[in-house]
Amino acid sequence: MTEMHSPYLMFLGDVQDQLGAKTAQGIVDWRPEWCIGQLKLEGCVADLGLQNVSIEEAVAAGAKTMIIGIVNSGGFLPDHWISVIVDALDAGMDIASGLHIRLGDLPEIKEAATRNNASLFDVRHPTHAIATGKGNKRSGKRLLAVGTDCSVGKMYTTLAIEKEMRSRGMKADFRATGQTGIFIAKSGISIDAVVADFISGAVEELSPENDPDHWDIIEGQGSLFHPSFAGVSLGLLHGAQADALVLCHEPTRGHMRGLPHQPLPDLQECMDLNLTTAKLTNPAAEFVGLSVNTSGLTDEDGAAYLKKLEDEFNLPCTDPFRNGTANIVDNLS
Repeated sequence: MTEMHSPYLMFLGDVQDQLGAKTAQGIVDWRPEWCIGQLKLEGCVADLGLQNVSIEEAVAAGAKTMIIGIVNSGGFLPDHWISVIVDALDAGMDIASGLHIRLGDLPEIKEAATRNNASLFDVRHPTHAIATGKGNKRSGKRLLAVGTDCSVGKMYTTLAIEKEMRSRGMKADFRATGQTGIFIAKSGISIDAVVADFISGAVEELSPENDPDHWDIIEGQGSLFHPSFAGVSLGLLHGAQADALVLCHEPTRGHMRGLPHQPLPDLQECMDLNLTTAKLTNPAAEFVGLSVNTSGLTDEDGAAYLKKLEDEFNLPCTDPFRNGTANIVDNLS
């Protein structure tokens, strides 16, 4: 990742909802100084609040890398995007992607990169061997975000907690486990691209032994209650050996993301299962707070909902985007 050059042109394709552009949105929210503009195809619903620019305009403004800033189920790259990517390579930009498909596996893109001496960055794919997890006790402290569903704010929560800790002079590092986090941190391992037997080992590698007062703030993925992604969530829980857990939730959803037939879990049930699972590698694991994405609620309703959860669970509750994470950090031992 240290070889990837900014400024960035954020490519959104023609995604049909804002969540489809969550990789690009995350980069813009946490590293706005790196982003020069957005490129949207006809029919694109998502918007990052950046200037709409063409490839030529982006290059003239100094863009060095075009980031394919979208996520989709299966991590594929639509065929009709290929010509745009080739045009960007021919214009002198490198290309970076967090999709499951490797850019170099697509002949047209590989040929364009070769003839332009351009770089292709597939940040989702580990480039080294990973050991299996061992569960040995490690020095240092660790916090892991877990969720009731996918895309409920686990990355935002952990980045906000790291920011709050560092503002207090605490030793803390955000540990990225997904493509967006890797773009932001310029390091990490995308856990959902790791062979299942090695997921817990990858998380152990990301959060090795450290100073007794150092916190690794580990980005969570998926949910133990999501039939599609529970395996990744389980491996993260075992490998993190977390001292502290934060439950992330989005209260306006009627079902699990992408699965209309699958209801959201009860919050207490979700916390109980995550805690039971976490205790396999750290019997002292405990919940230290709840992080709620209240963007679908008014300020007043959001505040009332957070107060309700605080009373119910006797834990600090916050929307990290609206209110920060000071109350959760205050609750860390």
